[in-house]
Amino acid sequence: MKVTVSRKAHFNAAHRLHNPQWDAATNQQVFGKCNNANFHGHNYQLIVHVTGPIDPQTGYVMDMKVLADLIDEEVCDRFDHKNLNLDTEEFRELNPTAENICVVIWQRLRAKINNPFELKVTLYETERNYVEYAGE
Repeated sequence: MKVTVSRKAHFNAAHRLHNPQWDAATNQQVFGKCNNANFHGHNYQLIVHVTGPIDPQTGYVMDMKVLADLIDEEVCDRFDHKNLNLDTEEFRELNPTAENICVVIWQRLRAKINNPFELKVTLYETERNYVEYAGE
C-alpha cells in the first residue's frame, strides 16, 4: 500500500524570460511582457508530493517536519525574494520558465529524499498557471 503526503510552500521571486541567442524582436514576440528587461515577479505556490509505504514503526510515509525543513532549505531559502536570473546559479544559463524552475526544484529535492519514495512537484506561477514534474 502506498500513500501520498503533500506539503505546500511559497516563495516570491523575480525573473526575465529571455533567450540570448535571439534578437530583441524575437524575444518580445515569444515571451511578451515576461521579457521585460527590468524583470517581473511572481508569488509562486509550491506543492511537494511524496508517495511511499507507511512506516509501521512511525505511521508516517515521511515526517512532515523533515519534508518542510527540506523545502525551506532547498527551495525557499534559496529562491525566495531573489532575482532568479541574477541571484541564483541554477538560472544564470537556464531560462527560468515555470517548467525549468519546477524541474530544478524536483532535482534539488530528489537529491535529499530517498529514492524508494516517488516525488512529484507542482509549481503554481499564477493562480491559473501551474506545471508539474515527477522525474519522467
